Amino acid sequence: MSLKDEAIELGKRAKEAARRLARLSSEEKNRALLRMADHLESQERLLLQENKKDLDLARKAKLSSALLDRIALDPSRVAAMAKGLREIVALPDPVREIVKMWRRPNGLQVGKMRIPLGVIGIIYEARPNVTADAAALCLKSGNAVILRGGSEAYFSNRAIGAVLQQACAETRVPQEAIQVVESKDRAIVQELLKLEDYIDLIIPRGGEELIRAVAANSRVPVVKHYKGVCHVYVDQEASLEMAERICTNAKVQRPAVCNAMETLLVHEGVAAKFLPSMIAKFKSMGVAIRGCQKTRSLVPGVKPASEEDWTTEYLDLILAVRVVKDMDDAIDHIERYGSQHTETIVTSNYQRAREFLDRVNSSAVLVNASTRFNDGGELGLGAEIGISTSKIHAFGPMGLEELTITKFVVLGDGQIRE
Repeated sequence: MSLKDEAIELGKRAKEAARRLARLSSEEKNRALLRMADHLESQERLLLQENKKDLDLARKAKLSSALLDRIALDPSRVAAMAKGLREIVALPDPVREIVKMWRRPNGLQVGKMRIPLGVIGIIYEARPNVTADAAALCLKSGNAVILRGGSEAYFSNRAIGAVLQQACAETRVPQEAIQVVESKDRAIVQELLKLEDYIDLIIPRGGEELIRAVAANSRVPVVKHYKGVCHVYVDQEASLEMAERICTNAKVQRPAVCNAMETLLVHEGVAAKFLPSMIAKFKSMGVAIRGCQKTRSLVPGVKPASEEDWTTEYLDLILAVRVVKDMDDAIDHIERYGSQHTETIVTSNYQRAREFLDRVNSSAVLVNASTRFNDGGELGLGAEIGISTSKIHAFGPMGLEELTITKFVVLGDGQIRE
């Protein structure tokens, strides 16, 4: 079978499974999710054996320690996958929810009802836990899913997919609602991106290069998240003690994630008081600083920031720092160099906080809190399938509701249009 035929067959099976899945009740979907969680735990030994194959190949290929960590499974990570599925069971099912209803002068009742998107294609790198998380979120929201993980976790993804399918086979959920692409050939991705008759949405998860390649080649709508160049702005009326806690957490707690702070903006009125101690703390924690001219004049020994630094998602213990004239200057910087991901203001001025919320056009805007909170679990969505920095179809963390769309429903009692 050619790659094109293989992709079409995946699409056909997924589309039929989506039709059947959309008719199932919340109880039936939850029953399958619980069975999937049980099977992950009972098949832990198999999953770890298959994961060892991936790790052995990754070590032979001399992949980085960070990538090895993303690939690796252990008993605690298998347990975490199962726990995540059970947490999704506890979330409200958005499908068939009436989100709005109004009555027209002619007596018609008009409403909007949530329905599944249909078939979702997910293209992702490295992490095998995404296979379980994405499958569960799609299933709960009534969507069939085609999963194409990175070749680095090929055996792990295939094993997890087989375990989840077996669990589905013991319920009314069709096995084809969860399909893991078997082919290792990267060209299969190009064939999947052409399946506009079968796939309703593509969600790429990984580095900027992967996401741009998918967006450039897809005939199917793509949810994009190129990078997370996130900012914290420390206002002139900020509590500097609070600002220090927030900045430390935003940069250091987990620097290799998309919601970590990459640029610190500080009002010139507090820069002399705040930056020397803040940068000293960062350096003690291993953070390399790239600063503007004013930053370097306040803190000797800071490396100059280049124009490229302001647009870079470091995903590492590196931070760009700039002193700004005021909030307008900070917002201008964010609009020019940011990626519409996550921005925070630290201030005790209520009006300035409100203005920052109104004017900054990113997927999450925070007041007096770390950028690290732009996450589905932290924001109360329970789980997320990714963070969108495009504005169609969703903006920000994508949970169950963001994996649905609304249709109009109209209730009448014999009305005709005049």
